[in-house]
Amino acid sequence: MIRGIKFVGIPVRDQDVALKFYTEVMGMRVLTDQPFMPKQRWIELMIPGADTGIALFTPEGHEKRIGDFQSISFWCDDVFATADAMKEKGVVFTKEPTTEEWGSAAVFKDADGNQLVLSSRGKPK
Repeated sequence: MIRGIKFVGIPVRDQDVALKFYTEVMGMRVLTDQPFMPKQRWIELMIPGADTGIALFTPEGHEKRIGDFQSISFWCDDVFATADAMKEKGVVFTKEPTTEEWGSAAVFKDADGNQLVLSSRGKPK
């Protein structure tokens, strides 16, 4: 029986630059960083306090996905405060935080220009 999602892949151009972004800016922790293919390592990161992580890896032939919108949403308790903290670290937002009926959301770019969503799990009080 399926129990959850272990990780989602984020295509990256330079694994060292991406690793620095996701650990230093996003606060993720390295679960594994090991040789995998001649041109890439297998880098798996964990989100503190979560069961799901990310893999900084680009499958061969999928390089065109780098810098595009990724269907990944990172949730937090307060999108506005988290976005402000990320901006202080130089993160660019392509969609500023907004509040909707279902909660709050914003869209930001990682070091490779991948656009990712930052969202809340419920409407702010």
